[in-house]
Amino acid sequence: MKTTFDIPEDTFAELMQRTKAQTKREAVLMAIEDYNRRQRLAAAADLAGTFDAFMDQDDLKRVREDRSA
Repeated sequence: MKTTFDIPEDTFAELMQRTKAQTKREAVLMAIEDYNRRQRLAAAADLAGTFDAFMDQDDLKRVREDRSA
């Protein structure tokens, strides 16, 4: 998709420097991919500790005892 943006020169220069990209397109893609990855990680972190179907220590101990019996 072709799109035109007005990005401040100093902001874009910093992006190019930090990404070490060879082209402007590559720098923008890297920035977008990094942003998307961080958002996915943040969403996953929000779910941490909310899943209650895992076994606790007592459940695990009972399963191990049942298997050895």
